[in-house]
Amino acid sequence: MNTTPPRSRLLTPARWMVLPAAALAGAVLGGGYGALKTPQYAATSYVIVVPSEKSDPASALGFAQAYGRVATDIAVTGDAQVWAGVSADTLRAGVQAATSPDAPMISITARSAKPSQAVSMADGVARALVLDSSHVAGNTGVKVVQFSRATKPVTPVSPSASLSALVGACAGGLLGGLVLLVRPKRGVRAEARHSRQGAAVPGPAVAAQQPEPEAV
Repeated sequence: MNTTPPRSRLLTPARWMVLPAAALAGAVLGGGYGALKTPQYAATSYVIVVPSEKSDPASALGFAQAYGRVATDIAVTGDAQVWAGVSADTLRAGVQAATSPDAPMISITARSAKPSQAVSMADGVARALVLDSSHVAGNTGVKVVQFSRATKPVTPVSPSASLSALVGACAGGLLGGLVLLVRPKRGVRAEARHSRQGAAVPGPAVAAQQPEPEAV
């Protein structure tokens, strides 16, 4: 006896409505998040580490890696926060420094809700690195110089409301699909359990007829 419920019962229209409903909910939530979140702007300033005449040119690459790791610390202890007009915590949270494995160059990227403030933060950290390197150039044999100043961004780098809605719809559709995959399995197990319980109930016993003894 087949105890598996018909496939038509698992693929009812009510079950498949979960998928578009989840995608729609994700799109609404993602679009709302993108519309309410403050847009962020990014500005990047570049500095380069150059060796002195008596230093090994290869040492500039190593010092560039070192300056890149402590860029925000040097900026906070220096005057970068004064030049940028932000607090030390904002400077640490909004600035990232990246180095290249092939060239002694450091890129300093600052993010802020105001384009002009992002420029001030990036250039302020770059200026702090230049001044700090000049103070210890006699010991390190290298110095940091300004390579390129930051330019004022015109478009935000944070995702727009439409892009956030698209990402939310994809995430909602994925979750809805997972729900559809999980719920039919539970339904099959429940139906099979009920079928086994029904089959285990014994029916009424039928008395066996005994043949009557023959008269002698």
